[in-house]
Amino acid sequence: MTEDRRMLEPMATIVSVVLRVLLAFLTAGLVYSVIHGSWGDLNVCVTDESATSSATAHSFTPESGAQVDSVPRYCAESPSAHLRLLNELGELPSTLLLISGLALLHQLLQGAAKDGVYTARTASRLRLLGWWLLAGSLAVAIIEGNARAALLAALAKGEDFTAGAWLDLWAPPYLAVLTGLGLLTFARITRAGTSMREDLEGVV
Repeated sequence: MTEDRRMLEPMATIVSVVLRVLLAFLTAGLVYSVIHGSWGDLNVCVTDESATSSATAHSFTPESGAQVDSVPRYCAESPSAHLRLLNELGELPSTLLLISGLALLHQLLQGAAKDGVYTARTASRLRLLGWWLLAGSLAVAIIEGNARAALLAALAKGEDFTAGAWLDLWAPPYLAVLTGLGLLTFARITRAGTSMREDLEGVV
């Protein structure tokens, strides 16, 4: 499998290093929270990107033919545990999806280097990564959008936690969805190539 291992570099090494660095930072953050007896970010803020108005501050002077817009940003002075939880739900899922996706990619690359690129096991791992990225990115976008909408409703007067507010703050993960679909396609191609190779080996 030396040739397969060579084909997977330098991607396999880069993914391994990045995954270890991210896990180290995550572990350090958890240890820091335990030592200081606190959790969550004390700076809880949310930006209402759906509401814009023309800025009148003299410190923001546009060029001729340009206009400055102001976007309201709400911050809690002394955030409660509930607000800190909403703030974490608006940011943490993306980090967890990134780390878990890198872990699956690392498992895929290591397994392909060991078992071979054109194997049924490699195709299964590729399909798992595709489904994880496809479903996970959609779930993360929904969770974070709802959390930001709930946080905005808690900090801004006149804002309610509604489906419309969630849609205004929801960022569809187009690239992640397309990448997941692409991985599922390549998983089918890999499985078909594996079957063809097994058939040829059987004939020989």
